[in-house]
Amino acid sequence: MILLTGATGTVGFEIAKLLDQKGVSAKALVRSPEAAEKLAGLSHIIPVMGDLDDAASVAAALAGVEIAFLLTKSSERAESQQLGFVAAAKAAGVRHIVKFSQVHADVASPVRFLRYHAVVEAAIKASGMAYTFLRANLFMQEMLAFREPIRQQGRIFAPIGEAPVSLVDVRDLAEVAVAALTGSGHDNKSYDLTGPEALSHAELADQIGRAIGRRIEHVQLAPEQMRQIMLSYQFPEWQTDGLIEDYAHYDRGEAAGISGDVERVTGKKARSFEVFLGDYADRLR
Repeated sequence: MILLTGATGTVGFEIAKLLDQKGVSAKALVRSPEAAEKLAGLSHIIPVMGDLDDAASVAAALAGVEIAFLLTKSSERAESQQLGFVAAAKAAGVRHIVKFSQVHADVASPVRFLRYHAVVEAAIKASGMAYTFLRANLFMQEMLAFREPIRQQGRIFAPIGEAPVSLVDVRDLAEVAVAALTGSGHDNKSYDLTGPEALSHAELADQIGRAIGRRIEHVQLAPEQMRQIMLSYQFPEWQTDGLIEDYAHYDRGEAAGISGDVERVTGKKARSFEVFLGDYADRLR
């Protein structure tokens, strides 16, 4: 039996849909009936109520589980929630954890997201359970967050200069995750998951413009400008500061590397940004 966490989020829902399409049964840990409703159309995905801050509910969800997918909402609680899940999985006899992580996870990183992922990866290794770490780069789907500035102003805004980033399509992440959850040969492996090219935000804006038939430009923001904008939209302060750190990481050129792990695992080339736009451009018009 497989247990999914984060199954109603951007990445987790793609994984749940793909498992369902393949006829693979899995349990999905959800916090509310409303969250469970999002999975209602997936006949092979079984919602189980639980909360990562409630150890008893996590233990109940893990009963009979052999392999678990670990993904939590990005918050100041993420590290402690994931460490608690790892301990509960070990106690429940889980054999294998597939953990969603990030490229360049490192306990010494100035980026809080990279630090906490590295701490949890180390705990999983120390547990003795088999592991697969899916270290993803910036999602192509994150560009959809710019849809209102694109529609209203013809612009995307970010605190990054000309440094390229090898964005990855969430659908490719899901295919790698499903391969690790259902196939063999993935024990104790770490995969860096990127797209097939590294693009600057100016190049991303240009491609978006061609896809929707309008000129789109990237406007460079200072980190503090970006921070104030995000806070004005009610982003949590911890997450806001983490995203600013992430963008500083991108601006240093540290997210430009291109990996072939998507193709090595799935047998298919990673989707390009052009292919992504072919499927998502209508959401940006």
